Amino acid sequence: MPRNVGWKVLNALHRTLVRLTRGRVAGSGYHMPVLELTTTGRKSGRPRPVMLTSPLQEGTTIVVVASRGGAVHHPDWFYNVQANPDVEVSYRGGPKQRMRAHVASAEERARLWPRVTADHANYAGYQERTEREIPLVLLEPAP
Repeated sequence: MPRNVGWKVLNALHRTLVRLTRGRVAGSGYHMPVLELTTTGRKSGRPRPVMLTSPLQEGTTIVVVASRGGAVHHPDWFYNVQANPDVEVSYRGGPKQRMRAHVASAEERARLWPRVTADHANYAGYQERTEREIPLVLLEPAP
C-alpha cells in the first residue's frame, strides 16, 4: 500500500484527469464507475476530496467500499463520513451533488456484500487480508 502522500498524489492526478475530460477518461476503473467523494475533515473541518469506485448502484443510491485494499485501518474518508455524513459527490465527472452517507447496517451489508463480491472479487480478497469487517457506505441524495 502506498503511504498517505502517495495516495494523495494519485487521487489528485486522477481527480484532475476526470474533471478535465468530464469522466470520458478515467471515469471508470476495474469495470466500476468512478466518483469523487468530498467529505468534511473530522479534525480540520476542511473539504477532503477522494476518488473512489462504486461496485454497486441501486436507483439513486451509490455504494462505496471502505476497503483501503484490505489495510488494518479504515480509510480516512470513512472516519470523516462517520463524523459528518453530509457529503458532495461528483459521479463519473458530472456536477457535484449534495448527498448523505451512512454506513450499511448489518442487514444492508448482508444483502449487498455478496452482490459486490460476485462482480468484484478483489473486495473479497481485501476482506481476507484484514481482521476488520470492511464497511459498505451508502450515498443517497440529500433531502
